Formats: sequence, structure tokens, C-alpha cells
Amino acid sequence: MRYLTDRKRAQGLGAGKSGTQTHWHTMVRAMILTVLVPVFIFTFGAGIGGTYEEVLAYFSRPFPAIVTGLMLVVGLLQLMYEVQEAIEDYVHGVMEKVSIAAVYALGYTLMGAGLFALVKLSL
Repeated sequence: MRYLTDRKRAQGLGAGKSGTQTHWHTMVRAMILTVLVPVFIFTFGAGIGGTYEEVLAYFSRPFPAIVTGLMLVVGLLQLMYEVQEAIEDYVHGVMEKVSIAAVYALGYTLMGAGLFALVKLSL
């Protein structure tokens, strides 16, 4: 008869050993978005409503372009992670892997297209 505590019996049977890192990344992205979203709203709001030339001149400046690019990248990364969590909770088997791959493909495609459009707009 082995005398093991409940903790010792359960050790090594649970998480994939990456929960702390995933939680830390989520918290960092959330803190960045807490600051970035209001700055983005005011920056983006000041840029819209003008003529095409005025909007082009506005987004040619570094600050609005950088804020928009950061918001695009960090916001889509957070969205992809949250959708992955929902898929892992509710979809299982092969469809889970296919769905997660589709979400990441769509997310990175949107990120690339958005950054490409931003670069074309600002240059």
C-alpha cells in the first residue's frame, strides 16, 4: 500500500504545463488593449470624416499609422486566442483541429491584408 497525498497522486496528470504562460500572454494583451482601444478610438475618429486627400494625409503621419497597426495586430491576436478557447470548449475531434486552423488562417490573413492596406495608405 502506497501512502501518497492527493496532490502527489494527481501530479503530472492534468494541465499541459503551459497554462501559466498562456494566462500571462492573455493578461499582457488585455493590458495593452486597455490602453490601446481608447487611444485608437480617438486617433481613428479624428482621421475619418474628411475628404480622401485629408484622410490620406492624416494616416501618412506616423502616430495614427502606428496606433492603427498595433490595434490591428493585438486585437486580432486576442480575438484568435479567444475564438480558439471557445472552439476547444465546444468542438471536439477532427473538426476542432480544422476549426482552429481555419481561425488562425483567417486571422493572419486579415492581419496581413490590414497591414498591407495601412502601408499602402500611409506611403
